[in-house]
Amino acid sequence: MEPFIGRQRELAVLGRALEKCRASRTGRPGRALLVRGRRRVGKSRLAEEFIHRARVPYVFYTATGQTLTRELRIFTDEVLASDLPAASVFQEREPRSWHDALVLLARALPEDAPSIVVIDELPYLIKADPTLEGVLQKVFDREFSRRPVLLLLIGSDLSMMEAINAYERPFYQRAADFLVDPLTPLDVGKALGLQAAEAFDAHLVSGGLPLVCEEWPEGGSLWDYLREAVNDPISALVVSGERALDAEFPPEAHARQVLTAIGSGQRTHANIAASAQGMSRATMNRALQLLLEKRMIAVDRPLSTRPSRETRYHVVDSHLRFWIPFIGNRLTVIERGRGDQVLEHIRRQWTSWRGTAVEPVIRESLRRMADLPEETGAVGGYWTRNNDPEIDLVGADREPVAKRVTLLGSIKWLENRPFDHHDLSELIVHRSKMPGADAGTPLYAVSRAGCAVDGIRHVTPDELLDAWR
Repeated sequence: MEPFIGRQRELAVLGRALEKCRASRTGRPGRALLVRGRRRVGKSRLAEEFIHRARVPYVFYTATGQTLTRELRIFTDEVLASDLPAASVFQEREPRSWHDALVLLARALPEDAPSIVVIDELPYLIKADPTLEGVLQKVFDREFSRRPVLLLLIGSDLSMMEAINAYERPFYQRAADFLVDPLTPLDVGKALGLQAAEAFDAHLVSGGLPLVCEEWPEGGSLWDYLREAVNDPISALVVSGERALDAEFPPEAHARQVLTAIGSGQRTHANIAASAQGMSRATMNRALQLLLEKRMIAVDRPLSTRPSRETRYHVVDSHLRFWIPFIGNRLTVIERGRGDQVLEHIRRQWTSWRGTAVEPVIRESLRRMADLPEETGAVGGYWTRNNDPEIDLVGADREPVAKRVTLLGSIKWLENRPFDHHDLSELIVHRSKMPGADAGTPLYAVSRAGCAVDGIRHVTPDELLDAWR
């Protein structure tokens, strides 16, 4: 088994849930968790590691999207191969429906000791049979809840997994929601033995995906890793993005075309429309809505005390933000064995791309810092249609329309140029044009290479990384 990276918080959550099953004094010790997260983020691997450490009887079933008969056969085989004490009940009776299968599974579970049941890729089963939610509810109430079992229901379709626990749905309030995020920049830095600035670089490329991080040489530089990865057509860096998109969208889907436009730098509605040539405006809007529902993209709006209609889109997944412009459009080049050309293209574009790509990560890091000005409840950016001004960092009491602006800042994420007097002068001018700001609004400089001026709060890469603790 590959080395397991990070996830101490997540393992602790699962451990507490299992302990509640073990220690329950009620007649309903069973627990269920709806485990959701983006594809390739490591949900299944997390469940495997937790089972390995828990050392209790378990069964791990992964849906495949095949016919009901085939799915039930796979499910039966998994139970029979498991260490559940009464798994042999599946030899006595062959299930012909999910109700039959789940009732039999309940009988296979121990009644006086904890166990774990994993149903992975649950959305596949619900798409094939929408009545499954009702079946789960019925069997959970009558069978699973009466046994000390931890039921882990895993899925990558974020909107569907959220909907399962929604009001008026059959399984409402039977399970707790459990979101598995990508590895944090701190997790990535610790796992790879990198300093703070290099950890953020690695996070931008890997997106915090464990499969990518597992291929990264410990202590290796960004360019050491990329040189190997782009010359290997089956490396996790190359294949992860394609597999994620293939699973989310059929090849002909307009949503994938729109996502590619956004990931390639077209962030406004007008620019996306210009890039998506041959696509009607109505079709493009439907594609945008689908991407928003699937949490593939997010909407950015200026943060200030004044309402704004300005809208920008960005790709939520950090790995896809890298993969789309640098890998996705050059897969045939990699397959021809010319990874050197891809690497050279990345080198030419890296500084410019990173300057934009790092902004959402830095904003999230700042949100987590404990010593921001009082009442800072939101961190975003501000811009106008003509980008005069365009401000990297805005802190405020709330979003999207603030009552009070608490800080303004600039991001300078360059290796060899610190934040200097020119940058400070520009930020002061921008402050004078910022709705809700005045001469007393604190100024921040987030700089990779240091700060050469006084009178401004300098935030270092080490501080940003430490915020993720």
